[in-house]
Amino acid sequence: MASASWDHTVRIWSLGDGAQQVLEGHSQNVNGVAFTPDGRSLVSVGYDRELRIWSLVGGTPTVIMLASPLNAVAVAPDGEIVTGGADGKLRFLMSAGQQSTEVQAGRTPIVALAISSDGTSVAAAGMGGGVAVIDRKSRSVERTLVDPDPPVWSVAFLADNATLLTSGADGKIRRWNARTGDPIGSSLQATSRDPLAAYAGDHGAEVFRACVACHTLSENDAQRAGPTLAGLYGRRIASLPGYRFSDALKRMDIVWTPETVSKLFELGPNTYTPGTKMPEQRIGSAEDRKALTDFLARATSK
Repeated sequence: MASASWDHTVRIWSLGDGAQQVLEGHSQNVNGVAFTPDGRSLVSVGYDRELRIWSLVGGTPTVIMLASPLNAVAVAPDGEIVTGGADGKLRFLMSAGQQSTEVQAGRTPIVALAISSDGTSVAAAGMGGGVAVIDRKSRSVERTLVDPDPPVWSVAFLADNATLLTSGADGKIRRWNARTGDPIGSSLQATSRDPLAAYAGDHGAEVFRACVACHTLSENDAQRAGPTLAGLYGRRIASLPGYRFSDALKRMDIVWTPETVSKLFELGPNTYTPGTKMPEQRIGSAEDRKALTDFLARATSK
């Protein structure tokens, strides 16, 4: 068994006697690991934009630097490697690490991947709740499944290669027909209330839409994966009662203001607030960052 850790290590665990091997080399959080089909190598990816291929018999790993922080990795039955990034792209690499192509799977960071056992389809889950189903041969998005309660944290194909399971922030497991995009055995045709419906036409709200997967604007709403943003400005980082923050954030001396929130998305969470559980994402446009911080001032004030 292999595990990826935010202490920057990869660990391989013996299921027979519990012995472990520690693989070091990543400089930032390691977010995903996957064994190769022959069981001789392990692939790891992290926020440092590195994809590493480790030989399980030892030696120096192959290191490939990619263009975006990496959140997930999967290996196809023929050895092709697929990794998902914070830029919403899937990158396909040959078994030795040479990059072959990339596919824009969504607009929000990819946080989970699965490949069907016959190797024909890839499912990529994004922070926004969309799950793209990609045809591996044509390198195209065939359809997008929309989960009503984002984000989706994990995806898995069943052995029939057609049924896809998703699970997310609402604590439910959903079943889909990956070939048609239809939900199976549930009433998922109904759509949930859009928490930003009241802000239609507000550019700042549209920028915030990528954040609504994890954060609410009101303390009266049910908590999502991240802390509520109600009363955000003027609050010290990691000080909101009732939410479990990482120790790294508790040691920081940051007070949330329009300027510090803008800096968070200019540099990216992993650079500005290292040790955060927040998925890596950036807003390159100064205009968009200003629209977001202005919106937060209006929407989160008590």
